[in-house]
Amino acid sequence: MKVGIIIVCYNNELDIDIKECTKHLKEIKDVVFCFVNNNSQDNTYDALKEINTACKNVSVINISKKKSDTAAVRAGARFMTNQFNLKHLGFVTSNKIIKYGSLSVLIKEIRNNQFDISSINPYKENDKGVKLTFFQSLFPILEHLEKQLVNN
Repeated sequence: MKVGIIIVCYNNELDIDIKECTKHLKEIKDVVFCFVNNNSQDNTYDALKEINTACKNVSVINISKKKSDTAAVRAGARFMTNQFNLKHLGFVTSNKIIKYGSLSVLIKEIRNNQFDISSINPYKENDKGVKLTFFQSLFPILEHLEKQLVNN
């Protein structure tokens, strides 16, 4: 079973180095990606399609009307659960891409921590002891990695 990562993009054309992203994505094993283009007004969708063509572990969906990051993640989650048998599913929102400076730096960070990401167990219980469903247990990949770095 693979891990799925949804990355929401919105007007990130200048943050996408197609060659670097492709290089890092090809080095990632047991992780499938879904890039969600959230109605970008630039050429983000075209850049994501180029990456999709070059990488087997990448899917791209296009949202034609801008939605909240939560709705875009939900669209990606529906797509991923219909297409793949996943162990668990995480996400990265467009503001995190900007925080890292570029999509290729973000993907490189994911590549460098792919073992940690694969070993995440997001199926925790909530405060009342009720086990979360697959969709309820979607987790922010980078926040988890940042916490793990602090604990180590």
